[in-house]
Amino acid sequence: MRVVIADDHRLVLDGIRRALEADGNFEIVGETQSGMQVLPLVAREKPDLVLLDVRMPNMDGLACLDEIRRRHPEIKVVMLSASTSGDLIEAALRRGASAYVIKSVDPDDLPATLRQALQRNLHTAIGMDNEERSGAKALGLTEREVTILGALARGLSNDQIAKEFWVAPQTVKFHLTNIYRKLGVKNRTEATRLAYQHGLVESPIYADE
Repeated sequence: MRVVIADDHRLVLDGIRRALEADGNFEIVGETQSGMQVLPLVAREKPDLVLLDVRMPNMDGLACLDEIRRRHPEIKVVMLSASTSGDLIEAALRRGASAYVIKSVDPDDLPATLRQALQRNLHTAIGMDNEERSGAKALGLTEREVTILGALARGLSNDQIAKEFWVAPQTVKFHLTNIYRKLGVKNRTEATRLAYQHGLVESPIYADE
């Protein structure tokens, strides 16, 4: 199986490569840490599968997914993320990802998951456990609110969040007001920092309102 890996963390890239090379049935034909390099790399190498981080610099992972599915519908895409947000998982699968793999998954399980993704569309999340699901509940957050937090952590503005989730900007502001109240914070910087500390989002881009 020819694979392209895209993740903004060098350590993650190295770990995935080791897991796939140890299996012996995968050929890593390309790696990148930049979202802008994903599409040219895919067009050049024509892989069977793309492992794509949700949060990528320069071009969002979901945007990359949309373009891969539009330009290369025959290529399978598996999303990678530390986020266990139900809404984010649903968005990725709805937009054509074959699977959504949580980065806490056992590396030994990754090759089998990818083989299944190539053979058929899994349309599921791999690597979630009850402890991760309980984090948001302990803070009193709904799945939608965790999704909004994830978008904040990716540096999206209110208008960008509204467009991504097909809601009105006023709805985003409503959710933010509830999030700030539940977390006892005053702005998105504090909210994403707290969410990161509880394992609900990936490393946030801290930006004040």
